[in-house]
Amino acid sequence: MGLRPSTTVLLPAIAPSPTVNVILKSWQDLDGVLPPSLSKLLYIKTVILHRNYLKGIIPREWAALKLETLSVAMNHITGPIPGYLGNITTLKYLSLENNQFSGTIPPEFGRLVNLENLTLNATYLTGKFPLSLANLSNLKELRISSNNFTGKIPDIFRSWKQLEKLEIQASGFEGPIPSSLALLHNLVELRISDLPGEGSKFPNLKNMKNMYRLMLRSCNISGTIPDYIWELSGLQILDLSFNKLEGNFSDSESLTKAQYMYLTKNSLAGHIPEWMSIRDSRYQIDLSYNNFSESHQSLSCRENLNLFQSFSGGKNLGPDNCLKSLPCSKDWYSVNINCGGGATTINGVNYEADEDLGGRAKYVPLKETWETSSTGLFWDTTPTSMDFIARNVSVLRTNNSELYTRARLSPLSLTYYFRCLANGNYTVTLHFAEIVIRDNRSYQSLGRRIFDVYVQEKLELKDFNIKNEEKGVDKAAIRKFKTVVRNKTLTIRFHWAGKGTTAIPRRGTYGPLISAISVDSDHRPRVLNAWEKNLKVVVGAVVSVLCLVLVILGILWWKGYFQPKPSREQVLRGLDLQTGFFTFIQMKAATNNFDPANKIGEGGFGAVYKGVLLDGTIIAIKKLSSKSRQGDREFLNELGMISGLQHPNVVRLYGCCVEGTQLLLDMNTWKIIALHMLYSIGPCQ
Repeated sequence: MGLRPSTTVLLPAIAPSPTVNVILKSWQDLDGVLPPSLSKLLYIKTVILHRNYLKGIIPREWAALKLETLSVAMNHITGPIPGYLGNITTLKYLSLENNQFSGTIPPEFGRLVNLENLTLNATYLTGKFPLSLANLSNLKELRISSNNFTGKIPDIFRSWKQLEKLEIQASGFEGPIPSSLALLHNLVELRISDLPGEGSKFPNLKNMKNMYRLMLRSCNISGTIPDYIWELSGLQILDLSFNKLEGNFSDSESLTKAQYMYLTKNSLAGHIPEWMSIRDSRYQIDLSYNNFSESHQSLSCRENLNLFQSFSGGKNLGPDNCLKSLPCSKDWYSVNINCGGGATTINGVNYEADEDLGGRAKYVPLKETWETSSTGLFWDTTPTSMDFIARNVSVLRTNNSELYTRARLSPLSLTYYFRCLANGNYTVTLHFAEIVIRDNRSYQSLGRRIFDVYVQEKLELKDFNIKNEEKGVDKAAIRKFKTVVRNKTLTIRFHWAGKGTTAIPRRGTYGPLISAISVDSDHRPRVLNAWEKNLKVVVGAVVSVLCLVLVILGILWWKGYFQPKPSREQVLRGLDLQTGFFTFIQMKAATNNFDPANKIGEGGFGAVYKGVLLDGTIIAIKKLSSKSRQGDREFLNELGMISGLQHPNVVRLYGCCVEGTQLLLDMNTWKIIALHMLYSIGPCQ
C-alpha cells in the first residue's frame, strides 16, 4: 500500500486489512500531515516515513496501534511530543529525529519497556531528562544530541545494562560524566561531547572491551589517558579532543590500531612516539594544539599526521619542519582566499585558489602567506575524497557568485593560519553562503548548520547559522572583524560544537562552511598606478644623478678646487721678502711713464728703465714684458731669490711692484752701472 501526497491529509479513509503490516515511504518529500486514519490498519507493525515534508502533530489515534517500528524522522512535525505514544508499549524502535518539537521528553516514555532504540537528536527538546526512562531496561541505543536539556547528565545508566550505543553530543547537559557509565559493559559506541560546567577525571571504561567508536570531546576531562585505552584492540575511532588531558605516550608498538585518532587541543607532553609518526596513510592522527617536546626523530609534513602548533611554545613542527622551505620574502599587507575554489578576481581584488582536497587530520603548508589545519571525521557516513569541499546545488544569483559556488567544509575544526604579515591593525572579512541545505518545501530545507568562529582565538561568532542570518540560502553573508596582528601571524578558526542537524540533506552534513576570506591591513601602503610608478622611476633617477653630482662636487671642494685663488699681491705680501713695495703710480712717475729715453737695456723677460724716486734715489726698474714666457711663478721665484742675497758684488733688490698685470723689480742703479764699468770693454754711458 502506498502514500499519496496531499496538502491536508496524507491518506484517505482506510479499511482494516490483515494484509498490510508495513508502510515505507521515505526520501519522497511527501507534503501534508500524518493521517489519523492510519489507525484503521489494525495489523500494521512498521511505519517509516522519514525524509519527507510532513507537518502537524502525531495523531492520537495512532496510540491504539501495535507498532514495533515508528520513524517520522526528518519531517516538519511540531508541537510537544505526545505522551500517548507511551501507550504503544510494543514499540522497539522509535525515531523522532530532526523535527520541530517543543517541550520535554514525556515521562510516559518510561512505559515503553520493550524499546530498544530511541533517537531524539535535534528535536528542540528542553527541560530535565525524565528519570522514568530508567525503566527501559531493554534499551540498546539512545541518541539525544543537539537539544536544550537542562541540569547534569542523569545518573541512570545502571539501569541500561544492555546499552550498546550512547550519543549525547551538545545536548545542553552539564558535566561531570556520571560514574555509573562504567556499568555499561556492552557499549561499542560512546559519543559524549560539549559538556559545560564541572569537569571530571577520565571515566572508567576499562570493562568495555568491545568498544568500536569512542568520543569524549570537549568534556572538560583532566588527568592522563588510561593505559587500557591503547589496548582496546577493536577501537577504530578515538576522539579525546578539546579537553585538559596531560601526560606522555608509551612507545609500545602494541598500542591501539585505531584508524582515526584525535587528541587535538589538550596539554599532552613528552616526545611523540615513533609508532604514531610512521603509520601509513590509512591511519589519521591529529596531535595539533599540544605541548610536545621536540624530538631527535625527523617529523616531516605528512597528509595523515597533523602537528599544527603541537609543540611547546606553539611551534608547528620539530627541527625538520616543512615551513623552512617557505621563508617570508617580505611583509604582506593583504591576503585573499577563495576557500574551496579556484583563483578569481573580484572588483580588482585577486583571490588565491584553495582547492586542496583537505583531510581528516591534515596540516601541510603549501603557501608562503597562509596554510590550513583540518581536523575531524564526518561520522555516520562513508568517507570520500570530496568531504571537505562543498559545491553549490543550484544557480547562485548573488553578486560575486564566483566566491560562493564552492566552499571549504570541516566536521570539527578548520584553521586558517596567516604568516608573513606586517604587524598592525587589520580588518578580517569572512564570506559565507549556505549552498548545501535548501530553502524549499522539502526535507532538505530542515537542516540547521551551526558553528562558531574565532579570530586570534577570540570568539567572534557563536552559534552562527548562515541560513537564519540571511533568511535564506544561496545568499552572501559577509561579516567583518577588527583584529591586531603581532609576531606577523593571524589565526582564524571555524569550530563545530555539536549543535544543529547532522543528517539533512544527508548524513554527515554539518560543521563549519566558509566561502572566502580577506585579510587587509588598516594601514597598508597605497598601491601606485602605472603613471605614478613611471613618475616614481623618473624622480628616483633624477635624484640619484643629483646626489652623484653633489658627491663629486663635495670631493672637489674637499680637495680645494673651489677655494678662491689668492692674488699676486696676497701671495707676494705673504712671502718673507727683505725688500720694499712700490705702487705702479710711483714707478710711472720715476720713469716718466716709462719714457723710452729712460730705457737702459732689455732682456728675455722685459725692459729695464732708469728711474729717479722722489727722494732723489736712482733706481733701475725691470718691467716684465707681456710677451715674456716668464709667468707668475718664475717672477715670484726670482723675487724671492734676489731679495735674500746679501753680497758686495750682487745688485741689491730695492723693491718691487705687483699690481694687476704689472710685474716690476727695482734695483739700485749705481750698482748696476758700477758692475757694467767693471766688466765692460767699451765705454760706459
